[in-house]
Amino acid sequence: MLVGRIPSKLFRATVSSCIAIACAGYGSAVASDGLARVIADAQPKMVKIHGAGGVRGLEAYQSGFLISADGHVLTVWSYVLDTDHLSVTLDDGRKFQAEVVNADPALELAVLKIDATDVAHFELAASVPANVGSRVLAFSNLFGVATGEEPSSVQHGVLAAKTRLDARRGTFETPYHGAVYVLDAMTNNPGAAGGALLNQNGELLGMLGKELRSSQNNIWLNYAIPIQELRSTAERILEGKFERAREAPPLAASEAASLPGIGIVLVPEVLERTPPYVDRVLAGSPAAAAGVRPDDLIVFVGGTLVQSSKGLREELARTERDAPIKLMLLRGQELVEVVLQPREAPTP
Repeated sequence: MLVGRIPSKLFRATVSSCIAIACAGYGSAVASDGLARVIADAQPKMVKIHGAGGVRGLEAYQSGFLISADGHVLTVWSYVLDTDHLSVTLDDGRKFQAEVVNADPALELAVLKIDATDVAHFELAASVPANVGSRVLAFSNLFGVATGEEPSSVQHGVLAAKTRLDARRGTFETPYHGAVYVLDAMTNNPGAAGGALLNQNGELLGMLGKELRSSQNNIWLNYAIPIQELRSTAERILEGKFERAREAPPLAASEAASLPGIGIVLVPEVLERTPPYVDRVLAGSPAAAAGVRPDDLIVFVGGTLVQSSKGLREELARTERDAPIKLMLLRGQELVEVVLQPREAPTP
């Protein structure tokens, strides 16, 4: 669907008409005016996210939804968020600069913050589980159709199955291996990741995941992660209880850990925020002993998310040289945790 230069009021009227037509085949349990009210109530809670990317196969946009009146946004953790120029556009067209409050790559979850107050939002505590056969609505900015005050796209379908991705490890390459809702609609398109899955009553069920294709038969998986899997971590981030970057000043250079000291050489910094990919591991170093490999992406130091080579060096500068260092690495599509032990001081 292409929006082009259709005036927003006409576009919204057209969308409402399409919704009313679609309701005829949606089942007698939901009247068209009731479904339209559910959609109209959910739209102000949806956001469009624009950030890093823009080359073929790396779209610079994704979806998200508001989870607090103070402008917190729940979305997927992805390369799109790895930029100093991250923007969030609300349903009414207002555009804000956003910052990543914190993220959990194991859950593929990130929480953003924008400078907005008294915004419509979903209550995570009010989310509900879903049953197989439930009719669902998927809200997202698939294909980047909405750029300003245009509404998010809405797809309806049925929850076809509940399963766990860890049971399919090796089939779908993803660091997340928990419970998922499998959908019968083509919901997981470019830009849809981070969208909201609701039931026919407008209750929040889950968050749409990234695009996943089976390595065995090339079939795309359309799925959402249940909010019950994400709620605890998201609430801890909102409460400031999730581990995050420390505010302590850097240590003296002679007392602090460093990349040469742990035996890691990163790829050259050619971008504003070059991700901390490992280029080489020095023989006999703590990194070599812990099993760090070239091409590993360092995503966490301790409990602190690092999004660039600069951020990694800054975090090491706050870490004592003689202390063990826990790293979370992304190796291919697998998260690997290693602990670097400091070198023993030479015997006098």
